[in-house]
Parts: sequence; C-alpha cells; structure tokens
Amino acid sequence: MMKPTSAFIIFLVAIGFFSCRSAVISTNHLDRVLASKTLRVGTTGDYRPFTYLDQHDRYVGIDIDMAHDLASSLEAKVTFVPTTWSTLVQDLEAGKFDIAMGGISKRLIRQQSGLFSQSYSTSGKTPIVRCEDTQKYNALERIDQPGVRVVVNPGGTNQAFVKDFIKNAQVITHPDNNTIFEEIAAGRADVMITDSDEVRLQSNLQKELCPAMPGQTFNKFEKGYLLPRDLIWKAYVDEWLQMRRVEGKIDALFEQHFKL
Repeated sequence: MMKPTSAFIIFLVAIGFFSCRSAVISTNHLDRVLASKTLRVGTTGDYRPFTYLDQHDRYVGIDIDMAHDLASSLEAKVTFVPTTWSTLVQDLEAGKFDIAMGGISKRLIRQQSGLFSQSYSTSGKTPIVRCEDTQKYNALERIDQPGVRVVVNPGGTNQAFVKDFIKNAQVITHPDNNTIFEEIAAGRADVMITDSDEVRLQSNLQKELCPAMPGQTFNKFEKGYLLPRDLIWKAYVDEWLQMRRVEGKIDALFEQHFKL
C-alpha cells in the first residue's frame, strides 16, 4: 500500500481548514451582516427613552439611534424585528435577529441563552406614583400593603421584581407598556415599580406623575445588548460600544432623549 505523499497530506489539511473556516463563516453573525448588508435588530418598541414605536410606526429612542450607528459601522441597513419582553429570549434562540436592543437589563436567566455586550447604563427599580401620593408610597413596606394597587407590565424585570417583593398589595397586570402610566394618572392604579430611567422620563412627560423616591432605587443593575452565542460578534459589538462611549456619543444620546 502506498504511503500518502507530503503534498497529499497538506491538501487534506487545507480541505479541513477551509471546511472549518466555512462553517465558522456560515454561523458567524459578523460575517453574515457584512455579507447581507442587513443588521436585524430585535426591539420591543415600548420602553422609552430606549425604544419606542411612535404614531407613525417609526422606532425612536437611544437604542434605536445606537442600532443605526452600529449598522453604519458595518455599512449595513437596519431591519427592526418586533419582539416582546415575554418572548425576547425565545426569539433570540430562534435566530430572529442578530442583536436585541432597547434598555435590556442584564439578567443571568437571559445570559443562559445568549451573551450580553458590555454595559452602557446603570439603573435600578423605583416607584412612580401620582404626585400627591409621593409621601404615601416612598418605601417598599408602604407600597406592599392591602388595598394598594401595583400595576406591572408582563414578561420583564418589572414583573420579576413585583413577584419577588410584593406579597400583600394588589397586583394588576397591564399588557401595554406604552399606556401603563395612564393607569396611574387616571386613578386605576396607585404605583408602578420600574427602572429609574423610565421613571425620570415619564415624570417629565406626564405632570401628574412623580418619582416616589427621587434619586433612590431598591436595587442596581446594568443594561446591555443581548446577542446570540457568538464570541466573534460579541467582540465586535463590545469594541464598537467602547469606542462610542469614549467618544461621548452615548452620554450625548441620553441627554438628547431625556429632553424630549
């Protein structure tokens, strides 16, 4: 039996190398976006100032601007893919988008299905109420009382917090996070516990509403972008995000959108 020549061995190694490289390229989101010239961004469109689907069916917000910037860095266009807080991880696992953006809190349960980018914001849960009730509901033990109506949107960290800490108050689930604050203003609910960024913006937009604990939160957590399990893609997004942070773009967007 003839022994394989050195050239033949090199040929086999080369085939194996390029086969492996093709496999990497076919599953690598960075190369997919570069090849397709399209960045698929999953977003809920219901969490101002990060993501909001306006009356003209246009997405606006801090993370919408960041999505366009990320796409521009890749010479690609953005396609926004609607998702919800309840189906965010499921849609990520199904491959519906390349990145999820829109004020997403870092949680280990989400990290089990994907990867988070570097953090770009720190927030915490805090209550928003009618302005005349700020002293009435300025502590968790005052909120968690029989007869108090706590309204919450389903599927995200707000609901997780309420489930963990609200045991005695009445919990009202409201499916639309875009209209949930009107429930408090109209007197159909008393309190919503949500991220301090959202409380800050909504109390500026709706004069009937005020933070019950100005400058204070029940906890602290970071926000980032949720990615598929792709380390090459994560490395690119992290480097892009770090550059934008150093350039001051992220701070400028926060300042701009909180003035709206």
